[in-house]
Amino acid sequence: MPIPLLPEFQFAEPYLLGLLALPIILMLVRGNRNRPASIDFPSVVHFGNALKKQNKGFLSLSSAILPLAIASGIVGLARPQKITHSEVIEGEGVEISVAIDVSGSMRERDFVVDRRRVDRLSAAKAVVKEFIRGRTYDRIGVIVFSGRPHTMGPLTMNHEWLQEMIDREIHFRRFDNIIEGGTAIGTAIAASAKRLSEREAKSKVVVLLTDGVQSVPGLTPEDAAKLSATLGIKVYPIAIGRPGQPGSEEETFDLPTLRKVASITGAKAFLGKDTEALKQIFDEINELEKSDIEHRQIVRKKEYYQWPTLAAASLLLLGITWRRTAPD
Repeated sequence: MPIPLLPEFQFAEPYLLGLLALPIILMLVRGNRNRPASIDFPSVVHFGNALKKQNKGFLSLSSAILPLAIASGIVGLARPQKITHSEVIEGEGVEISVAIDVSGSMRERDFVVDRRRVDRLSAAKAVVKEFIRGRTYDRIGVIVFSGRPHTMGPLTMNHEWLQEMIDREIHFRRFDNIIEGGTAIGTAIAASAKRLSEREAKSKVVVLLTDGVQSVPGLTPEDAAKLSATLGIKVYPIAIGRPGQPGSEEETFDLPTLRKVASITGAKAFLGKDTEALKQIFDEINELEKSDIEHRQIVRKKEYYQWPTLAAASLLLLGITWRRTAPD
């Protein structure tokens, strides 16, 4: 039974509070018994004696001590308790490395975010940040790549910092003079897989966002996928933009290769033609890669019966002392 105005407190045995009627009845009975029928004094001398008799009646302190002691004892028997709730989280999240293409073709302004036309990189950043916000218990890192990969954010649980870093650090002005041209998809997958391989989590995932094809020599996407598979890492490639034909003005994707990468690692490839499609893709990845987290509520109870019990004992001791020392 919760205590009014004190929601964190309750009585373990609230039915015993009904006994509080007993000290009230006792006070009424003792008051009526000790109260004189009338104050009849023939002289001023008798007036003082009448007042002394009244003070030993219903309103006197000595007559209230026993009922108060009984009331305190009843409250103690009802066992007031303070209730505290805590949440225990058990299990582990997914280790996720997000690899974002920052090659020149990502400057294409064919996406819309908040009713504004933006480039592909800005759209990717917006959706990735939303994805990070929804992965509370996962350790997430970010790399960017063009001709080769660069680490932007280590695997971390500090998602607020990671989102701020994406806004502050990932933009074309930063990469104009430090990133080589081309698109090294295979190397980006391998770099992400290497970082994840150093972790002990059971579930490890690479999310790759690109709008192009492998265009630099070196590790192929298929070989990088095989490496990831041996490490137990899934790779989810996401092609950004609209596919076109070789030689056309639209971007050309190597979707068969991206699908092969996903198949080798036991994952799935996606095509995000617009911002809404990207959001749906990340929603699906959220469903496919759920964190193995269990929430348990623990209720703790702290007993406070000792305080009203101590008050009852103190009042009884006071009453006994009062009766022994009070003048007749």
